[in-house]
Amino acid sequence: MEEGAEQQHAWDEVSKILRHGDAVYQKLRLQSLLGGKLDACNAFVTIHSGAGGTESCDWADMLFRMYRMYAEDAGFEFEIMDSQAGDEAGLKSVTFSVTGGYAYGFLKAERGVHRLVRISPFDSNKRRHTSFCSLDVVAELDDDIEVEINEADLRVDTYRSGGAGGQHVNKTDSAIRITHLPTGIVVACQSERSQHKNRSKAMSVLKAKIYELQADKQRKEMERFYGEKGEIAWGSQIRSYVLQPYTMVKDHRTEHQTGNVSAVLDGELQAFIEAWLHMKAGEASSKITGG
Repeated sequence: MEEGAEQQHAWDEVSKILRHGDAVYQKLRLQSLLGGKLDACNAFVTIHSGAGGTESCDWADMLFRMYRMYAEDAGFEFEIMDSQAGDEAGLKSVTFSVTGGYAYGFLKAERGVHRLVRISPFDSNKRRHTSFCSLDVVAELDDDIEVEINEADLRVDTYRSGGAGGQHVNKTDSAIRITHLPTGIVVACQSERSQHKNRSKAMSVLKAKIYELQADKQRKEMERFYGEKGEIAWGSQIRSYVLQPYTMVKDHRTEHQTGNVSAVLDGELQAFIEAWLHMKAGEASSKITGG
């Protein structure tokens, strides 16, 4: 009996070492895919509802919940900066920050148009509807990255937040909306009670968006600024979420898919993100080797 117990103990120790080694390997493997200049940064994420009216506003709210759950499960901090409620339900748009190591490196994989197919809860005839939302992701820039912004190019509006959708934000009399006139970029923040703090956060988002735009112009690849997004409508989606007549989530860039839609909508996105990172790493390797 003692010899058997010793053997079992030794096997348990070996198994523990192997599991630890595999965890270390998986962590190093994943980090090897996150070598971009800004990958280690925090992220600013904006969801916009697209074609589909109330349906797409409800879809935007579902996506908002999905990314909030993903961030929480991944150990990231999550803060809503601005939101605009839909006329009847859901959200027209919402901007939030995701803070933690490599938040941008992971979430940049999600930039693009997301398509939902389901039986509409808003249709008394129970017809199937297709809805679209776009997701924009930019990195929060470190102070050592210079982005020149002329104050004369800014239009700053203050307003009071609240009304429908107020459950997503703190009530404040100091909400800020900044429009960068040369580019038309608009950012807003209403998460703080201090107008000064809201302006500072909005300027951080503006700085990030202008940096992304300038980088794209230099590369002459403006489609990247829209995050492979294009028009928020049919044919431009990066991923489809189908609830009827069957259940499937499929990424059209990597072909990765799963039938467990509920798990994905509850924030289980890592497999999709890693598939995209592997694809991008393979593309970069092919360019280097000329393959």
